[in-house]
Amino acid sequence: MLSSLNDSQKVAATHIDGPLLILAGAGSGKTKTITTRLAYLISLGIDPASILTLTFTNKAATEMRNRAYNLIDEIKYPPLLCTFHKFGLLFLKFHISKLGRKNNFVIIDSDDRKKILKMIDKETTTSILSAEISKFKNLMMTPAVVKQTSQDKLYARIAQVYEQYEEYLVKNNLVDFDDLLLLTYKILDEYKDIAIETSERYKYIMVDEYQDTNELQYKLLKKLCTVHNNLCVVGDDDQSIYGWRGANIKNILNFASTFEGAITIKLEENYRSTSKILEHANSLIEHNRDRLGKELRSTRGVGEDVKFYDSNDENDETRKIAEDVKKLLNSGVDAGEIAILYRVNALSRALEEGFNKARINYKLVGGTKFYERAEIKDLIAYFRVITNKNDNFSLKRIINKPKRGIGPTTVDKLEVEAINLKKSVFNLIEELDNNELAKFVGKKNAMTLKVFMASIKDLQEVLQNSKMRFIDLFDETFDFKEFYQNQPESSDRIANIDEFYGYLRDFLLQNIDMNLEDFLNEISLKSDQDAIEGGAVSMMSIHASKGLEYEYVFVVGMEEGFFPLVGEGSDLEEERRLGYVAFTRAKDRLTLSSVHSRFYKGRRTQLVKSRFLSESGLIEGSFSIEKTSAFKKDDIVKHKIFGMGRVLGVQKVGKDLKLNINFGGTKRDILSSFVEKI
Repeated sequence: MLSSLNDSQKVAATHIDGPLLILAGAGSGKTKTITTRLAYLISLGIDPASILTLTFTNKAATEMRNRAYNLIDEIKYPPLLCTFHKFGLLFLKFHISKLGRKNNFVIIDSDDRKKILKMIDKETTTSILSAEISKFKNLMMTPAVVKQTSQDKLYARIAQVYEQYEEYLVKNNLVDFDDLLLLTYKILDEYKDIAIETSERYKYIMVDEYQDTNELQYKLLKKLCTVHNNLCVVGDDDQSIYGWRGANIKNILNFASTFEGAITIKLEENYRSTSKILEHANSLIEHNRDRLGKELRSTRGVGEDVKFYDSNDENDETRKIAEDVKKLLNSGVDAGEIAILYRVNALSRALEEGFNKARINYKLVGGTKFYERAEIKDLIAYFRVITNKNDNFSLKRIINKPKRGIGPTTVDKLEVEAINLKKSVFNLIEELDNNELAKFVGKKNAMTLKVFMASIKDLQEVLQNSKMRFIDLFDETFDFKEFYQNQPESSDRIANIDEFYGYLRDFLLQNIDMNLEDFLNEISLKSDQDAIEGGAVSMMSIHASKGLEYEYVFVVGMEEGFFPLVGEGSDLEEERRLGYVAFTRAKDRLTLSSVHSRFYKGRRTQLVKSRFLSESGLIEGSFSIEKTSAFKKDDIVKHKIFGMGRVLGVQKVGKDLKLNINFGGTKRDILSSFVEKI
């Protein structure tokens, strides 16, 4: 089973006792190495029941299990190979009684969680509540701790809802996905005998994708190593791209200092990409300071030069890529071996339209087509009502977006009355006076609906006089972007809205005789792909591409502001790691694309080429390398004396950052180098 491994893989696979970090570069055969190690341990006579392998997805667990079993003739007692959450479930079935709870608990999914939260709080956006409570649980913050660190109204309310939500779960014997890990850790932390017993049971622990572990998973692993330090983790610090989701890159960076006697084995032979592709990927990632350091070497030869497209705008960019793709398809390349990657999902609009025109079949991987995204459908519904007041379907979609207290019951009453009087709902609200309207929707709702109608009519008048002023006034009138600002994936949603506004502006400027209605007709006629046959080219965000590989990869949007994202909340080192991930998806040919102008924050803007193009050695010229700020407002941080706190403000002081932090009600100014972001 060891004969097909290279020297580094062999050393890693045959390591038995003590902590081991397998630093596995992209395409370096990490799965093969870790599964061979699993099979090797069993082949030595080590009890399979004493081996625990943890993954992040069921798919990864299944693949590892199949590969390992293929290497061994017969396994009577298979080792436990599962996700972190599956391990938590199995553990709690045996030990949850220690928390005074019954082991016939029911696991709720994210939809169930949202329904419970909606029941507790009908006003606050449910997705925000769900995301924040999940974040708190993974940071091991109880409702009491959250209450102490909550400064504004929203977080004080979330803390209150969190407390009620926890009470509801306990009362009804429910656990959510985060509890599977949190309650497991709580038991191991409070009951040392159980921690010792569990650690003695699982004498050999392996963890896949260690760079994606968060604070809670790290603490859990420490408890599982209570009586031994036989922990083998495999991962790549250069592919740590989920900081926004709670992953803590410090876990892999500090592995050697956290687990005494740890050894690190680097897998640097790459079996996926050609030398030319790896040359630029290595050059880019070397600009990061927070990394352990390695250099990928290709086993596949030199290959083609990396291509660079410098286009005028997104239409020119799409045309060049579509022409390239057509040539590849006509030469017999399988469409499934071609991928187009972008950092910002909004960039898919121009690509989708260009590929539809070129009759190239495509699929969006892990995403939704531009005009099918909720925020875009909401915008279109608003514009349809403004141009056609008889459109009841569109009016129903937007009558309570942003929220204005008009619930389904009120809408039903309006519809029934409109049918009785043979009018559209819009005309009904418009023609009835306040008192008549209040008879069946109530006084408060009647006033709200009248204000809403007045806003629509004002916008209709503005549209007659100035189409450009209309776009600005529309967003001001309904606080449309602000509505999405406080929702999960808000930056993506805002970028999509800005892309739509920008496209509308361009359409009206280039077609001065056309109006908003013509624009709506134009986008509704965008040809779909029903008639296009054959395989599909993949379009996706770089995040969605992690773990995938393609013969031909195009990366679009290589401009400052798009890739890397810059500004408050962005982490330049994580952006670079995303660049490294994007480059290393390509096996045979990599094409990078930059434009001089595209829609930026809703307006066509002249853009600067991405610093990643020069940092990777593709073009000349270089940006100065600065230490990125990994801290932003609302980050949770830890100080060795003051404990956990929430960042209230960030200020640059010389080469360092001064953070204003709320530690359980006490505010302090602390230099960033003295705290750790968790």
